[in-house]
Amino acid sequence: MPSSCVLDADNPVPGIDPLLLTCTRIATFAGEAGLTSATGFFLLRNQHLFLVTSRHVFIDVDANHTPDRITIELHVNHADMAAAGTVSIPLYGAGLSLWRQATDSAGEVDVAVIELDQAALPKDAVYCAFTPEHIADAAFIEVGAALLVIGFPLGFHDALHHMPVVRRASLASSYGLRFQGMGYFLTDARTHRGTSGAPVVIRVPGATDRPGSVSCHLLGIHSSRFDMATRDPLEDEALGLNCAWYPDVLLTLTED
Repeated sequence: MPSSCVLDADNPVPGIDPLLLTCTRIATFAGEAGLTSATGFFLLRNQHLFLVTSRHVFIDVDANHTPDRITIELHVNHADMAAAGTVSIPLYGAGLSLWRQATDSAGEVDVAVIELDQAALPKDAVYCAFTPEHIADAAFIEVGAALLVIGFPLGFHDALHHMPVVRRASLASSYGLRFQGMGYFLTDARTHRGTSGAPVVIRVPGATDRPGSVSCHLLGIHSSRFDMATRDPLEDEALGLNCAWYPDVLLTLTED
């Protein structure tokens, strides 16, 4: 797989899987008031760097969630993963939203991207990014296949080294088929608030020969837990299923 790591592929951070460096913890704010936390990941296309997350992280009218800025954390020292800086990113400019979102035939897609000003990032920022080449096509992936969800559930992470955690998941619906006509598929995984916007990936066998590469396919963007409105909370356990939006929407959102 191609690598768009800021890291030198021949000189990776010792003991660090580059996949962990694709993600960052997002905090949302209204003015100085902190609101929520979520997950975002980096996508590099035509030398433009984007932050990808769930649309409801940027705005959720039904939940009265209307932040005006976010912050992300970035590693700033290749030799010291405990060194990190915080970057503040406005969500509006001249009264207009700065992020990009999409709709399809079924309505709004819960995916959004915002372009990052690379000149405003820390000079020695250390991160990895997915590229369009990581986005999986509709090739057959068997139901039950082992997936990974990389994120910050309930904000939990390695706070010393500013690293996300990884949850195992499995494919719970046919990949490539729009579940109930919507632009997502289902995963079977234990997830929590704060995981919104996390990348859902599948490892690529034999692609680890380049130590600085992100050796996986990007299958989706985790959105939310899926449940039944008719479920009896006393009698029935939660389904434990989740929505993950197909990543091809990113190719539309990041067009020049």
